[in-house]
Amino acid sequence: MVRVGAESSVRLNAWVHGHVQGVGFRWWTRCRARELHLVGEARNLRDGRVAVVAEGDRRSCERLLALLRGDRTPGRVDEVVEQWGDAKGGLDGFVEV
Repeated sequence: MVRVGAESSVRLNAWVHGHVQGVGFRWWTRCRARELHLVGEARNLRDGRVAVVAEGDRRSCERLLALLRGDRTPGRVDEVVEQWGDAKGGLDGFVEV
């Protein structure tokens, strides 16, 4: 669980471009995020991207970002756009939406 106000807690927003819908990408992302003890969600967007929101310590979020950009994801990742911010809290577990 993310400690709200903890100095090391951050929020990662990532938009994953490529062939990432209908291939188990959100499920795979959820599994990786849970292994890293992150909270958040992975959501399909109408334009074919997957939006990922993850909160936790900076190092774990950076690891998730590296995994999203890696060559072992389901489907095909062409690009990952990232945005960093302070953790907002209010997230419980990591879910597929």
